[in-house]
Amino acid sequence: MSLLISDRVLEEINMTDSELWLELVILLFQQKRISIGRASRLVNMHLLQFQHELAIRKIPVHYDVTGFEADLQALREAGRL
Repeated sequence: MSLLISDRVLEEINMTDSELWLELVILLFQQKRISIGRASRLVNMHLLQFQHELAIRKIPVHYDVTGFEADLQALREAGRL
C-alpha cells in the first residue's frame, strides 16, 4: 500500500516527509505493534540512534523476550549474526 501526502499538508503541519514517517514509526513502537529493531530499520537509523530519539522524547523502551527473539531472527536473516 502506498500513502500519498501532499506537500501542502506537510507545509501545514510544518513537517518533512521523513519527520512524519519518524512520528508514525514511533507511534507504532509505542503501541507495541513493532519491535524497536524493526522501528529503527524502518526509519533507517542505527538502533542506538533510535533509542536516543526515544530517550529525548521520554518514551520507555519496552523490550521483552519476544522482541529480542524477533530482532535476533531479523539479524540472522540479514546475515548479520
